[in-house]
Order: sequence, then structure tokens, then C-alpha cells
Amino acid sequence: MTSAWDTKIPCLGLVSLPPSRIFTGDEYYSANYKPRSKRHSHSVVVRNIKSEEGAADVVKRSLPAWLAASPKHKINRRSVEQDKPCTALQGYETKLTANTHRHEFNDLSGSVSLAWVGDGTGVILALMTFQMPFFLIRLGQSKLYRSENYGKSFEDVTNLINNTFIRSEFGIVIGPENSGKVILTGEVSGSLTSRIFTSETFGKTFTHRDLPFIPRLQITYNPNNANVLLAISTKRELWLSEDFGINWKKIHDMVCLAKWGRENTIFFSTNLNGSCAEQGALELRRTTDYGKTIKTVANKIYSFGLGGRFLFASVMTGKNLLRMIHVSVDQGEVWNIAQLPAVGHEQFYSILAANDDMVFMHVDEPGDTGFGTIYASDDRGTVYSKSLERHLYTTTGGDTDFTNVTSLRGVFITSVLTEDKSVQSVVSFDQGGEWLPLRQPANSKCDVTAKDPDKCSLHIHAAYSMSKMVNIPMLPLSEPNAVGLILAHGSVGDAISMMKPNVYVSDDGGYTWIKALEGPHHYAILDSGGLLVAVEHSPNQPINKIKFSTDEGQCWAVYNFTDDAIFFTGLASEPGARSMNVSIWGYRDVLLSQSWLSVTIDFKELLTRDCEDKDYVQWLAHSNDLSDPKDGCMLGYKEKFLRLRKDSVCVNGRDYQINTQPTPCLCTFDDFLCDFGYYREENSTVCVEQPDLKGKVLEFCLQGKEEKLVTSGYRKIPGDKCEGGVNPERTEIDLSKRCVSDQLLPEEQTETHSSRTVLIVITVIIVFLLSVAAGVVFVKKYVCGGRFLVHRYSVLQQHVEDNAADGVDDPLETNHTQNGKREFHEDSDEDMLE
Repeated sequence: MTSAWDTKIPCLGLVSLPPSRIFTGDEYYSANYKPRSKRHSHSVVVRNIKSEEGAADVVKRSLPAWLAASPKHKINRRSVEQDKPCTALQGYETKLTANTHRHEFNDLSGSVSLAWVGDGTGVILALMTFQMPFFLIRLGQSKLYRSENYGKSFEDVTNLINNTFIRSEFGIVIGPENSGKVILTGEVSGSLTSRIFTSETFGKTFTHRDLPFIPRLQITYNPNNANVLLAISTKRELWLSEDFGINWKKIHDMVCLAKWGRENTIFFSTNLNGSCAEQGALELRRTTDYGKTIKTVANKIYSFGLGGRFLFASVMTGKNLLRMIHVSVDQGEVWNIAQLPAVGHEQFYSILAANDDMVFMHVDEPGDTGFGTIYASDDRGTVYSKSLERHLYTTTGGDTDFTNVTSLRGVFITSVLTEDKSVQSVVSFDQGGEWLPLRQPANSKCDVTAKDPDKCSLHIHAAYSMSKMVNIPMLPLSEPNAVGLILAHGSVGDAISMMKPNVYVSDDGGYTWIKALEGPHHYAILDSGGLLVAVEHSPNQPINKIKFSTDEGQCWAVYNFTDDAIFFTGLASEPGARSMNVSIWGYRDVLLSQSWLSVTIDFKELLTRDCEDKDYVQWLAHSNDLSDPKDGCMLGYKEKFLRLRKDSVCVNGRDYQINTQPTPCLCTFDDFLCDFGYYREENSTVCVEQPDLKGKVLEFCLQGKEEKLVTSGYRKIPGDKCEGGVNPERTEIDLSKRCVSDQLLPEEQTETHSSRTVLIVITVIIVFLLSVAAGVVFVKKYVCGGRFLVHRYSVLQQHVEDNAADGVDDPLETNHTQNGKREFHEDSDEDMLE
């Protein structure tokens, strides 16, 4: 597990700029602080108002008509008795004081990167780096520290890296699983070469190796074999090592981007003309034997991406500089044209989330509108349905609020840009099938900026708010093992407000919320949700307090962790939310001296007993009525969980496993999407045929063949687990015609490192293309590759018909960093498939 100061939660890094400025996340803050010297001697416990049992239905706001709220989303909040006092947390000051550990470092370097090595090992590496440009060279120094007790104390182990300057932009690269492998990339003093330091002992010892190249990007591990490493050099050469960096071999020149696929497969884009900036001229190649043989699987691509089992390529069409998405489910052997609108040079595609069953794809609108449409795919990644229109996604900054709530299956939160240019938050509980406003917390009032106080709902601050310099220190936070929990900054009104945000908590996956903390905070989830911690975001004042809650944010206690306040820079906890330790990072500024300080608090002694069966209660997700056999069905099945009682003060423990009881449901029309050529009218579950397509044969390309669709208008949601019940007819008839596309060659050459072979094969392909040109013109009148596809799909009136599901143990993976931005590469255009 690794962490660096690039805002990748659960990552933490600390960056100190010159004394007048501190850099935290995406924002700069003034640092003219006045330290506090006295410590409060009393304990503080604050209780938040419980949500009302009879909360009103979700109010429909000024959103597009198809964003109507469904009455089935009326649900009551899971909470303790309203009048029960917060007495369980009394008397904690002495215990926490005895378990608070301070470590002061003897320097204040420019940045700190933290990395947890292994799962539950307690090993943390802290890399402190200072660098500055000097004419045409870069001067810098690095120090390395190691902890074996979750940060309670650190040992200076800089001698293990021979006092070498480590490149902070590459961070600390931790091996997959629990391999104990670590890579640090450094510069050799007095030369233009690079050196790596490798460890197979969880950072206890390091071995240095000089590289035959200078890395351009961070070295990556093979996810299936941590001994195999991949790197791209500054000369854009692709290098590979099969013995953990001891020996390296160059496997290709002029590589723009490389990614690990499945089963040791490597995909990379290249341009034989020697320029990665030549848009639409890249080739996508694949090797399955570490470079011994290389096959070209696509050409004329802008960019490529991987999501679940899907391989995507954005490909030039040759018409008006338009691009289209092609998708493959067999690692590039056969390509299908995704039934998505083509985009121009000012637009982009973006994979928002994907697993083996489906994909969420954002398609940008023409012009610099700042929004687009989210489409959800079928299980082949080829046929798409509209999920959400006017989805906020800025073109210039690449900011999107799209958030996968990992604590409850099927829940996503994002923002839309309304016609009056206001930004509003919406949530989906059925994986994109229906989007609706978030309910107003019962203990919150509509803010003064609201134009219509009767249309108040909760709006979540995420990446877009950060880009607008709203005082938001953290993005929404959820963890897979903290069922139903979400922590987020937000405001209550008819749109997102630029006023001071508060922290809101949901314990049921986003159905209901409470205002948990006043003002912005840094926060973390510990002990699988049994403990929440928060530190007030106070950029202009030093701090000495931490808040914590053992009842999912309803009651908060305040602990003064130091007598002398510190300038706070970050809150660090082990990734995975299973630890009981949290570290507060900052520095002291005394006269002319400054020094980093880490304060680690162990809450294990506060929660004195392990949780027992009596501490858990049964909870049915997506429901509030356990007695109703139909209630709680979502994506074909319902799940009952054993969850910790809010008034139980005990330790879940590192070995805590989620106890769930999935039960399949009878199939209903809610388990089906409207098929290609059909749509659902507003507030209806019935799929009707698109008027302008009545009587027409629906044809599309699948697996290189033209298919005829025979359908009653429905297709089952990918990954839906329902059984029996409704079963609409849907078949595909093979028309036995090859689908030929002028955008992508489905069968490409296999090459060795011989340039003669490449030239011969290219010549053969050119001859082949000339021979089939007439056939291409004929086939274009079908939906397999021409403009007709784009036009026909663009007029489909699909509203809230698009559901998609993942398996019980196969959650969607998002490709966004935790600040909501996509990672860009120079070989890509606006298509953010990387």
C-alpha cells in the first residue's frame, strides 16, 4: 500500500513551500500563524440532532424532467434513540494521553511522501525531499525514515539509500499484495544516469542498481508477478525486467504509453514516425510474452484504456476529424464499434468506472460546455444506454465529481450543470438507472443563497468545488468494509453553494444524511467504520485538537493531542480502514527553526473490548422494512448485513469481515434496460419502440459479424442476479456478413524486432485495403461503421432506462485520482481513457 501527496486517498503526503505558504492538496493557504500555548483540560462531547423518522419524500428540483425522484427512495435513517445522551465516550482523556506518540524530525524538507508497506505490518516509509533548480541542473537531497509501529516512532535509514537524491515525483513504489517489495528511483550525482533502490524486506534493507535508461514515468509492477517491472525512458523506449530490476531489456522504441493487461499482457501505443503528438496516428500493440513477439492490434488511435475486461481505443474515422470508441473483450483480437456518438477534436471520451460486467462512459458535448452525457454499456461494452445528461465534466481542468460510493453496492454520486448554469448534486442507488437529488438532512436548514427555499437538497462538494477554490480539504470518503458509511463536505440549498461547507455523514449509502461537523475538516475512517476521526481545517491557525466518533458521526468527542499547537498539513491512516491508529502531520515554527512533527494516536486502548454477537444488528440495504419480502431488491437481489450497533463501543478488529446474506429476487421490469431502439417514457417502466425506427431492421456489429436484433424491447441489466419472474424475449440472429470498418483493422500483423518484416506486412495490408474499398462503401449503410450509426443513436429518446450491475464481489473500479481529475499522458488527446 502506498501513499504520496498527490491527493490519492488513502494517500498522504506533506508539502512545505517557503515559510509564508503551505501547499495542501490542491490549494494554497496563507501561513501567518499565531501559535497556541495552553491546552484545554476538559473533555467535550457534542451530539448531532437525529434525523426525523417521518422525513418527507425527496423533493424534485429544477432538473431535467427525467431526473424525477422515485417514491421508492423514501427511507428512514438508521440511528440510536433520540434522547439517549452521549455518555459512552466519557473518561477517554487519560487513556488517549497514554497512547499518544510524538515524533519530531530534525529537518523540514520540501515534501514528505508516506507509504504503508504491506497489510497490517505496521511498516511506514517516510521520504523527505528538498529540491531546487540551479541554472540547468537540479539540486536536492533526500532523507528516508522507517517505522515498524504505525508511525509511533521513526528511525532514520537514509544510509540505506547512500544519501542519494530520490525523485519525489516517482514517490515510493510499493509492490502488489503483501510482497514487501519497494522501489525508490534516484539520480546519480555528477552524471546523467538513474539508479533504483529495491527492497524485498518491507524496506528494512535496500539494494541499488544503476539503470541503462532514465525513467520518464514511474516504474510499474506486473500485478500478477511483482518481480516483473515495466518502465518508459525519457527517450520513449520501453524497458522490462523479469528479476526485480537486476537486468533490463529494451523491448520497443518510440513508446507513448504502456499498460499492464491481464495474464502478463502488455499494451502500448507507439508511432513509427517518432512523435507521440501526432494525433490519430498512433498504433496500439500487444505482447503476451514480455516482448518476444509483438502484435499490432489497432491503428489510427488517439488513446487507449483498460476497464474491467474491456479494452478501449479512441480511433480516427477519417471524416471531419471525428473519433469513435472501439471496444474489445479478447485483448484486441476482435474489435466492435461502440454504439456511442462520435466526437470532434474539441471533445473527449472518459471511462468513469468499469468492471467485467459493464462500463460507465462520459461523452463530452460539442463546444466548451463543461458537461456531457454518461452512457452505461451492456455486458459486451458495445451497446450503450443514456444514464445521465448534462453531467458536469470540465474540458479545461478535467474536473468531475463522479464518485463511486464503495460502501454500498450500486451507489454513485455526481453533479449536473443545469440550464441556468447552477451545479447540483444527484445520486443513483441502482448503478445509473435512476438519478435523483440527495435528501435534505433533517438537522440542516436551507442556506441563504437558495433562490427557492422549498427546493432544498444536499449538494456534495468534490473535485469541481476544489477547482473553484472552495475551502474543501477532502473529497467524499467511503470504504468497502465500512458498510453504508459516507463522509462528505456539502451545502444545503437549491444548488452547490460557495459558502463555508460543513461535513455530512450518511450511514445508509446516501439515502439519508446528518450534519456531523460544523465547517470543513480532514477526516478518516478507522476500524471498519467503528471509529471516525476528524481534524478541523484551519489554514490560518495552528491546531491541537482531534475529534472522534464511535457511533457513525452522531456524537463527537474532542481530544487535545498536544500542549503546543502545530501547523497542520495532513491526516494519515493506513489504507483499508482497518487500523486503530491515526497520525497527525504538521510542523512547528519557533523563531528561526522549523521541524516536521508526527503525532500518532492509538485508539485501541480506548475501545477496551472486542465486539461480540450482541453488538451487531441485522440491516437490509436499500430498505427500511425487514418484514416486506419485496423491499430491498436492487439489481436482482437484496443483501442483509450484520452492522455494529451505534451505541456499542467495541473493536471490530483487523480480521473483521463483512457478514452479508444475499437473497435473489424475482425478475421484474426494473431488472431490465430498454433495448437498442427502445426507450422509457417519463415515470414509466414500459419500454416503447422509438417512433422513427418502427418497422426498420435493427442491425449492429458484434464480434466482427453483422447481427440482426429480434427483441421485445428489453435486455437484462449486466450482472443482475434476479431469477424467474418476468423474462422478455431477446435474441440475436447472425446475418453471416463480415463487419468491415474503415477506422480499425481487426486483423493486424505479428512482428518481431525486424524492420523488414514490418515493411512487408504493411505493404500487404495496403493492397488488402485497396481490394476491399468497394465493400467498405456498401457496408457503411449499416450501423457497423458509418455516419448513420451516429445519427440513429443520437435521436434515441432514452431517459432513465439504463441500469447496470456489478457482481457481489466485483465492484466497479474508477480510473480517477482522488481529487477527481484524470491522469493525462502526452500521447493522449482529450480522450481521457488512461
